[in-house]
Amino acid sequence: MARLARDLLAQDSVQATLDEIAASAVKLIEGCDAAGILAVRKGRAVTLAACGDTVQECDRLQGELGEGPCFDLARRKDGERVYRIADLTRPQPAWERFADQARGLGIGSMTGVLLYTDAEDFGALNLYARSPGAFGKDIETAGWLLASHAAVALADARTIDQLEHALETRHAVGEAMGILMERHHLSEQDAFNVLRRISQHHNIKLRDVAQRLTTEHTDRA
Repeated sequence: MARLARDLLAQDSVQATLDEIAASAVKLIEGCDAAGILAVRKGRAVTLAACGDTVQECDRLQGELGEGPCFDLARRKDGERVYRIADLTRPQPAWERFADQARGLGIGSMTGVLLYTDAEDFGALNLYARSPGAFGKDIETAGWLLASHAAVALADARTIDQLEHALETRHAVGEAMGILMERHHLSEQDAFNVLRRISQHHNIKLRDVAQRLTTEHTDRA
């Protein structure tokens, strides 16, 4: 736990910290097959970090349906910050639609910790297992430690919009780098340097340079 705390504090950005938290949950918590950090802003779900294929789809389901354990936890007035679904293979009357579709994703049990609430907005750390009964009281120490770091990291970010913008930028730049690497047989670092030089020379944001390149590539295809 001490080593985990040091590793998280050593990350050089909010996004790197959130990514490391999700990855650490899968590595450290027995039975955890996937983990993610979900933010909901004005009813729209945003996956801030994900480790595992089911995370983004499960976040999307909760956002689209407006129901699920995260929504329920955020709306509770008793101060409870932890939820557990011991067995998703059984009926879940509180979230019938969500549970039906989550079962289809192969999720057998879930647990999570509420990170913050702000009016209709909230964030949560969610852990997923393929098998029922994977999460019990014994995971609380690790779960709370990870959640505490996630909450601090999110508090350091000015807004959820800022994080979402960073995610979109990273995706756009990665896609543009892939195009340059394939087209001109460049290394990853050389492709990034090309984008950065264009950005600096023309005084255009790196994200905009990447998006233009991707659009031009799509139009030619």
